[in-house]
Amino acid sequence: MQKIYVAQKAVILDSEGKLLTIRRSQTHRIDPGGWDLPGGDLEFGEDPMVGIIREVREETGLSEVHNLAPYDVEGHVAVNQEYWVTIAYRGNSGENKVTLSNEHDDFQWVTMSEFIKLKSSPKLRRFIQKLWS
Repeated sequence: MQKIYVAQKAVILDSEGKLLTIRRSQTHRIDPGGWDLPGGDLEFGEDPMVGIIREVREETGLSEVHNLAPYDVEGHVAVNQEYWVTIAYRGNSGENKVTLSNEHDDFQWVTMSEFIKLKSSPKLRRFIQKLWS
């Protein structure tokens, strides 16, 4: 049986226009040590906006994210033949105090050009570039 999964990622901007990136821990099952955006899988029956807010809070500790809205979506077939749809969101936060979950071990507030140079997935780089194009 073919399966479809929905993931969500959030580009969170601070008051200077820098975005929050979080580094996956070395024990993470996907891309250990790679730089990521807050987000994760949508749970069955979960409202997408509730899901992205939950994931941002779980992974960063940020509870004040404003103007959160989707701006892009991308689908792909994974190596295991699962179909993944990823929704990209953009939002703002006045908070700079980040509390990471055990899935991540570092964070940075970076410019778009700084993010593009980090070790991250091509999909995340495309999401970032689309936001600034």
